[in-house]
Amino acid sequence: MSSPRSTGRDNVSRPPHGWADALVAVLAGMLAMIAVAALGLWAAGAGQLPGGAFPRVVAAVVVMAAGGSVAVSGNAGALAETNADLSVLPLSVTLVGALAVGAGFLRPLRHRAVAGGRELAGWAARVAALWLLALLGLSILARQTFAVPVDDPTGGLLDDVLDAAPTVGFRTEIPLTLVLGLLWAAGVLVLALLVSRGAPLPARLVRFQEPVRPAAHAMVVLLLGYVALGTVVGLVVAVTGGHSAETFAVILLGLPNLVWLAFTLGLGVSWEGKVEGPFGLPMPQVLDSVLRAPDISTLDVRTLAAQDGRAWWLVVVAALAVLAAALLMALRSPARTRAWQHAAHMAVALALTVLFCCLVARVSAHLGLSLLGLGEVGGGLGGEVLLRPRLWSALGIALVWGAVAGLLGGFLASKVRRRNRDRSP
Repeated sequence: MSSPRSTGRDNVSRPPHGWADALVAVLAGMLAMIAVAALGLWAAGAGQLPGGAFPRVVAAVVVMAAGGSVAVSGNAGALAETNADLSVLPLSVTLVGALAVGAGFLRPLRHRAVAGGRELAGWAARVAALWLLALLGLSILARQTFAVPVDDPTGGLLDDVLDAAPTVGFRTEIPLTLVLGLLWAAGVLVLALLVSRGAPLPARLVRFQEPVRPAAHAMVVLLLGYVALGTVVGLVVAVTGGHSAETFAVILLGLPNLVWLAFTLGLGVSWEGKVEGPFGLPMPQVLDSVLRAPDISTLDVRTLAAQDGRAWWLVVVAALAVLAAALLMALRSPARTRAWQHAAHMAVALALTVLFCCLVARVSAHLGLSLLGLGEVGGGLGGEVLLRPRLWSALGIALVWGAVAGLLGGFLASKVRRRNRDRSP
């Protein structure tokens, strides 16, 4: 029978989290991602896919959302070949999973001031290990092949004589998926520690929380604010636009892809891209109109405004959002923080945020069929969607915006603090 002293020592040394808490965090994230992906794909009409492929498509979308690699492949017989590639993140699914996993990771750490490095590393390792197991199960499920109907310019020779009826399918590249999934989980857990004001840090890192955590929190609020605004706009469009199913599919699968793209465009970032064939960007239609050209097109506020003058509102919304984020950062920073420090913190934070948006909102998709090496055939099959940022200019623009907004935010924060001191007895 142990003495009260030994029992107390055991309670102190035993971490307040274990495998059960890690399992809860991972299950919450996976179930949330599966639910959102399934609802979005169902709204997009994927429930009518042949061969009971719907669960496998859901699994593939979740794998992609978790940073995994899903390869698209095709087969068109001995004398024909298909070429396909797909690189896109369904960020609505990604965001839901990241929020759920991050909240589950932080829950056992609440009400703690300091935590040891080994303790945090062990807790993160439990979550990451179970996450990889769940991702492995989904990766095994995520594979399917479909027959693709195609307009045959050979008058039936392609199918009947050459036995070259085209098929397209997908499968998960499991080793690469596990590596990328581990990086995804590590990024989510690190960001959760950076954003949360109450999460404990190792003693050696406590001195870094004053300059880092206010800026990280402000950037997450900025991105989530754009998602909230986009959700409201999407619901209004779903009610009034007459395409409710398609709109809900976009909200549930790719809303952050659109609103974070709009955020960078509002800052003045330029993108370039191309849309051809039957593929296209989901909404709004103005994006498809700008990018559907024979050559690579430039996408910025000016080219959007040439199609729809309301695009200039993106600049107004971005300016207000960045200024609000800078004010929030300054109010959460210590009062002794100087103006140039606010500017530097905001410039670095906004540059990293724009870099993140540019990396995750890129789109690359191509599908084509060639016969005897003579080029692509089949008007209903070939197509391409490409959207990529001009990265270096984007980072420069973000640094300037961040520095200016940081100065203004620090000035406004000092005014707010002074007013609060005057009102207090």
